[in-house]
Amino acid sequence: MPLFILLFSAVIVFIDQGIKYLVVNNLKPLGSVEIIPNLFSLTYVENKGAAFGMMSNMRWVFIVFTVLVIIAFIFIIFKYKIKNKLFIASAILLIGGGIGNLIDRVFFGFVVDYLSLSFFSPVCNFADYCITAGTVTLLIYIIFYSNFFNSDKRKKHNEQL
Repeated sequence: MPLFILLFSAVIVFIDQGIKYLVVNNLKPLGSVEIIPNLFSLTYVENKGAAFGMMSNMRWVFIVFTVLVIIAFIFIIFKYKIKNKLFIASAILLIGGGIGNLIDRVFFGFVVDYLSLSFFSPVCNFADYCITAGTVTLLIYIIFYSNFFNSDKRKKHNEQL
């Protein structure tokens, strides 16, 4: 199962980087193209911050944080071999999306964003949506399917530490 997760994470990275390659080479010169009037456009943005452009110009903080999160997920999937489909989906989305944006930060110093919705002001990218969906899926897994909130198991775990 861990190799399955890493393989599908790599597919997400490949898709993300492929789209960004097309965006940089075709959309960057245009700036913005309206796809659905007053709803959806493709807009080239170089995001030097985190989600929604927050904490701009803190590139190395984001790189270190992303690497630590990815390492933590890889450790968890190899050590615990969780077979729950929600956890697997969240791991694939978070690792793939995280690596996709990490590549941009390391090589360009910014993340290439291009998806613009009229009712959601920040311009995002495929990796951002993977990370968002992965986070929501992970929260659903933790709240409804894991034993995280089971006090007896948590107490035993803490006693073993």
